[in-house]
Amino acid sequence: MSHAALIDHLLTHAVRRGSFVLKSGRESDWFIDAKQTTCRPDGMLLVAEAALAALPPDVTAVGGLTMGADAMAFAIAAVAATRGRELRAFSVRKEVKDHGGGGRIAGALEPGDRVAITEDAVTRGVSMLEAADVVREAGAEPVLLLPLVDRGGTVTAMAAERGLPVHALVTAVDLGFAYSG
Repeated sequence: MSHAALIDHLLTHAVRRGSFVLKSGRESDWFIDAKQTTCRPDGMLLVAEAALAALPPDVTAVGGLTMGADAMAFAIAAVAATRGRELRAFSVRKEVKDHGGGGRIAGALEPGDRVAITEDAVTRGVSMLEAADVVREAGAEPVLLLPLVDRGGTVTAMAAERGLPVHALVTAVDLGFAYSG
């Protein structure tokens, strides 16, 4: 499994060409529905392989803002377990749950965890930074932002302001597009 295979999977299953309005309100001639890779079994394996190669050895949990982070985080944790690496996985809810256990964290995040924040596709990085804030509030430490695709090219600068490194597994440029944010 390789970086080229991951790019090919994204181009085959996830990249759409046309006229799109992004979450930021800007128009783009391409869109990536990265869930078309993160939710297919062959794509899950490619994503997990690339992510595990990028994760520092001291990371103990993976997750991020639901829905974009979920499939990626859960696949990484599952594949890691088959290799003897125990990673907890979790989701950050968009809003506080006011019943049951409450809060914004769902899943297996523990205080003191060193966390890689995942996301399937990032344009500006706002959702990843929001997830990092929630993780900190829960007593864990975000140590890396790990998007599958960086389509905007601005997340690295925004994350650097908070002392967080970014390792995008694939960039817009890798897919043959200019950054758009």
